Amino acid sequence: MFRAAAAALCLAAFTLPAAAADYVPVPGGSFASVLPPDGKDAPAIVAPFRLRSLPVTNAEFLDFVRANRQWDRGRIASLFGDSQYLAHWSGPSDLGAAGRNQPVTHVSWFAAEAFCESEHARLPTWYEFEYVAAADESHADARGDPAWRARILDWYARPSTAALPDVGGTPKNFYGARDVHGLIWEWVGDYASLMISGDNRNQGDPDLLKFCGAGALSTQDRENYAILMRIALLSSLKAADTTANLGFRCAKDATGEGR
Repeated sequence: MFRAAAAALCLAAFTLPAAAADYVPVPGGSFASVLPPDGKDAPAIVAPFRLRSLPVTNAEFLDFVRANRQWDRGRIASLFGDSQYLAHWSGPSDLGAAGRNQPVTHVSWFAAEAFCESEHARLPTWYEFEYVAAADESHADARGDPAWRARILDWYARPSTAALPDVGGTPKNFYGARDVHGLIWEWVGDYASLMISGDNRNQGDPDLLKFCGAGALSTQDRENYAILMRIALLSSLKAADTTANLGFRCAKDATGEGR
């Protein structure tokens, strides 16, 4: 439904950003997700895909809105973006104090998906993002490393009142992606599906724990707090919501197209 609504707002062909974005190849595979597909022990399966190596920047998103004025801050329909949409910019097409190479934030799911479509791409799925986010610089899956977990939690524990750093400030991980941790939260295409029941046995009223990330209580890996925090945030959002620390990057199928 969200994709259909976003597509309906695309009245003309999108213009690609001036510089082609770097997409790194990610081989497919299976892994133990914190949200297993059947709610029990089945591994999650990820097909080969390509992921933007960096989050989308203010400058890139500015190029996008200049070419697609329906996504201007002053023109976007309230259905597709809340009152804080691009609030950190000085004007609809003026970054002001927002750094050109800082990750764009205050963007809704609809706007993020539309930008990705302009690159013949899409938002990554949760499993795709989780798969890449499990890697450190030298291992495809570093989730069992206490030092790696501690480093990530230290990043998330830092106050978020200061201006965001530019993208690219963290080392490349195993797949060549940067800033997967330690910079911003990121939209995923299927974020709304992260609302799961609070108990795998569905005792009592399961709807009571389906919102605001309470579903993370039923995940298999409760020690992986960084991932659970992402689930909590994304589960609490609506597609038109924006926040000062939420941005995105795009993904493509292995063939190079979005879908």
